[in-house]
Amino acid sequence: MRDLVHNIGVKTAIAPAVQAAAADGAGIDLKGFGSVAFAINTGAIVGAGDFGVKVQESDDNVTFNDAPASVVIGSVPATLAAANAYKLGYIGYKRYTRLSLTKAGGTSIALGAVAVLGNAASRPVA
Repeated sequence: MRDLVHNIGVKTAIAPAVQAAAADGAGIDLKGFGSVAFAINTGAIVGAGDFGVKVQESDDNVTFNDAPASVVIGSVPATLAAANAYKLGYIGYKRYTRLSLTKAGGTSIALGAVAVLGNAASRPVA
């Protein structure tokens, strides 16, 4: 199939919401897919919110560790800006990955993220 819709999977990585604290996103199961990219969208920042995001990995979807820089493609600033879009990729070999929102100060940020899964082993992807 030549269309993109039937060749990718999409999962919520961080549900869109006003985030006031550090939080871990949903574990994304990479089984059946050969690649993943995260699309992160920010909205308003209140009270000089100083939030960042990092990629984590896991073998069991329970114990996550920060993914080494060598398996993360792309970069985001240490402090996310309001009303922006960012992308990160993961090329490691762990079965699960997730985003982790960090907070260094301030009040809140509106943020959401999706995982786009590619190179599906079985197509079309539902």
